[in-house]
Amino acid sequence: MKFKFTVALLIATLVLAGLSSGTSPVFAESYEDQIEKSKEQVEENEDQLEENKNSQSDNESEKQEKQEKIDELKEDQEKLNEEIERLDKQMMETTDKIDKKEEEIEKTRENIEQLKEDIAELEKRIAERDELLKDRVKSMYQNGGAIDYLDVLMGAESFGNFLERIMSLNTIAEQDREILEQHKADKEAVESKKAEVEEELTSLEEKLSELESLKSDLDSQKEDKNELMNSLELEEEELHNHVMDLEEENQTLAAQEEAIKKEIERAERAAEEAEQKAAEEKARKEAARKAAAEKARKEAEEAARKAAQDRADEKAAEEAAEAERKAEEEEQKAEEEAEEDKKATSSSSGSSGSSSNFAWPASAGTTSEYGMRYHPIDNEERLHSGIDLAKSGTVPIRASADGTVIRAGYSSSYGNNVFITHRIGGKTYTTVYAHLRSTPAVSAGESVSQGDFLGNMGSTGNSTGQHLHFEIHIGSWNPSRSNSVDPRRFLP
Repeated sequence: MKFKFTVALLIATLVLAGLSSGTSPVFAESYEDQIEKSKEQVEENEDQLEENKNSQSDNESEKQEKQEKIDELKEDQEKLNEEIERLDKQMMETTDKIDKKEEEIEKTRENIEQLKEDIAELEKRIAERDELLKDRVKSMYQNGGAIDYLDVLMGAESFGNFLERIMSLNTIAEQDREILEQHKADKEAVESKKAEVEEELTSLEEKLSELESLKSDLDSQKEDKNELMNSLELEEEELHNHVMDLEEENQTLAAQEEAIKKEIERAERAAEEAEQKAAEEKARKEAARKAAAEKARKEAEEAARKAAQDRADEKAAEEAAEAERKAEEEEQKAEEEAEEDKKATSSSSGSSGSSSNFAWPASAGTTSEYGMRYHPIDNEERLHSGIDLAKSGTVPIRASADGTVIRAGYSSSYGNNVFITHRIGGKTYTTVYAHLRSTPAVSAGESVSQGDFLGNMGSTGNSTGQHLHFEIHIGSWNPSRSNSVDPRRFLP
């Protein structure tokens, strides 16, 4: 409004000035043109002001829309994480059932094999006994059967001999009865075990069918998760942003402080034990050196004594000199070994995390390296803070170095994961193992040694295929992963 008033005042002044000075019609027309132009300028300015207002309104509206979109994305991300966790839990439960079912199947197969071995052994005994009984029947037939027993009794030379023969016949009859009973029991056992085999085979078929159904369920669950991940239109590297929620981050950082304290204490104890062991070894070698030197000295004295007894004996003198030379060599050698031990101990205590301190966490090929990744969605580069190792089947994941477990659990980004803090050469390191198949085999606060089993390779969390995401940090882990380094720097 102020601008319009100023322009109108200027126009009125020019008109009055022209009229009062008696300007010619030509100049009057010029003033009229100027007035017209001024009016047009005023209208243009008004249009520009209106346009600016509309633009500001549009910008405000666009800003509000963006904020609403951000809020929606956050809400969608939360729902996505919940859905990923739900699918992962389903897959873990199904995987556990598959593992148990495979154990049952293996046990059933072992039972079947054992039953078959038992049946074969029984049938062998039955066949051998059949041959024995056939020979017995044949002999009885050839010798007249029961008449044999009467001949045996009637052939007794005395009453005592008669009793002995009766007892012998009873023993034979008892043995025959036992043979027949064993024969019958073995045949019944064969039939029973064959029935057991049939039952076990039926059970095996049912379990195999259940196993196929479980595997089908697992494949379906994997498909559901892959569809969910593919709907995000993200590349594998983009999924590895591994953003934890604030509560998880705080829990991890708090647990990390406790784990680092434990690890420092463990490393100090290990250093003290190593130092004590080195001192004991040094003392042992020193004692051995002194004993060797004492022995050499006595030999030299003995040689000198012999040489003194017979100075004319040149050989004795040479032996004495040789013994003394050997004694000096032994002593020098012992001193050199002690010095080398000292240097080795010093070098060991001053070591600062060389590549030999870490081992590969899994026997698998590398599918993605450490480094920056371009994200087309937000047109930014993000850090892929580790390397990915992938292999099909059951692949065990093992601790890369001695350390203390910071956390072992589940997150929607890392999936089933393990964080371990290490104390090497007086420095702190952290390793991360992500996307394990099921609940980790270790717990927070637990001490682990290099090579200890942590779990099997899987695809839980933000993952579209079975692999291990492995990180090494110099120092502590932090949410921005600014301490992460290329693990290849430390792996042999």
